[in-house]
Amino acid sequence: MRWSRIPGLAVVLALSVMAACFAPSGASAQGARVSPIVIRDAETEATIRAFAAPLFAAAAVNPGMVRIILLQDRGLNAFVAQGNRLFLNSGLLQRAEAPEEFAGVLAHEIGHIAGGHLLLLPEQMRLAMLRQVGAMLLGGLAAAATRSGDAAMGAIMFGQATAVADLYAFTRAQEQAADQAAITYLARAGWPLGGLESLLVRMLDQELLQTSRQDPYFRTHPLSRDRLEFVREQRARLGERAGALPPALVRSFRMVQAKLDGFLDPPETTFARRPPDSRDPADRYARAIAQHRAGRADAGLALLAGLLREAPGSPWLHELRGQILFEAGRLAEALPAYRQAARLAPSEPLIRLNLARVLIETGEPANLRAAAADLRAALSRDREDAFAWRLLGIAEGRLGNRAEADVALAEEALLRGDAAGARTLAARAEQAFPPGPARLRAADLRRAAEQALGRGG
Repeated sequence: MRWSRIPGLAVVLALSVMAACFAPSGASAQGARVSPIVIRDAETEATIRAFAAPLFAAAAVNPGMVRIILLQDRGLNAFVAQGNRLFLNSGLLQRAEAPEEFAGVLAHEIGHIAGGHLLLLPEQMRLAMLRQVGAMLLGGLAAAATRSGDAAMGAIMFGQATAVADLYAFTRAQEQAADQAAITYLARAGWPLGGLESLLVRMLDQELLQTSRQDPYFRTHPLSRDRLEFVREQRARLGERAGALPPALVRSFRMVQAKLDGFLDPPETTFARRPPDSRDPADRYARAIAQHRAGRADAGLALLAGLLREAPGSPWLHELRGQILFEAGRLAEALPAYRQAARLAPSEPLIRLNLARVLIETGEPANLRAAAADLRAALSRDREDAFAWRLLGIAEGRLGNRAEADVALAEEALLRGDAAGARTLAARAEQAFPPGPARLRAADLRRAAEQALGRGG
């Protein structure tokens, strides 16, 4: 598991499933913009994909057109943003009382994507802005006619309130449409329908404590009670279903919850919540990670050894063993663990990346060539991983392939928002390569960087 920041991420045009009381908590008290932290983990992403695939199929949405991104945030939240990006907070997985709740939220967000709601939102915002401008003009006319500033202010405030109310009514309608779609997709997948309802019940409890006096017209989402009643109506319309989530999917979800708890919560919190005498695999998984984070690698490895005896075919357990050994500086032991993980899950780009990282650290030329091959394989499946491009640049540079290293580092710079650095690196590679595909790729990168600079990037 690793963490990185998204530079300059704008999620203004976002539709969220949760109410304001569960809004993301990443902003500072002074209101400064803080780049969100992205969590990358092969096991977690594979589990999320396993939940999403049947729902995408039920919604007739091509999963290849949607990028799912996990953010480190305790808020019980999820949202979609422009570019068909679906963001999930880590708190949504950690705090879900049942995997059915997570499935319900995921179905809701896919409903936003299938409904094209983000495509409609900019126009609604434009109309709201025009209404506010119109209100200001009317206020000016009222002031001229009555010679009263109060009349002008009243007209402006009324117009602004109407514009805001219309925009919020639009977003509430989209939330209701996404709720309806979620129930439909869950039913088509043969999954239980109660997860979204149980989550809304919990939201309502929080809402009554925190926002009981809030004007419903000045909310970005409908009241949880209204949504809850609507979801119950939709369930009644479809009738009770006896469907259940696949047991393997439930087990995977519990293990991912444990992994997130182990990596994101303080170790003492994990030790307090996960009994030391528990035989539950999820409890032992969380404690193994917490032991590692507390600086007790051997204790974590001992717990992990027991889990591996029970599930030797799990690539995730082998990967975690490799991570613990690698971070303890035991490269010779980490390498076979990562190799075994890659053999068990050859199509997982993050595992290939982590294997390459260990290979690079050994410094051996043969391992550097193997690392470059693993990184190219990983990037063939995920070209937006800036860290993978950086590692490829390091491997190529140490192999003496300067131009190839510059191209890889230019790719990384573009993904991180450093257009000026990308242009310099790509131009240098363009000059170094002979005519052919490699030079054309460097030229494409240079032009992309120049376009970004022209847009103020």
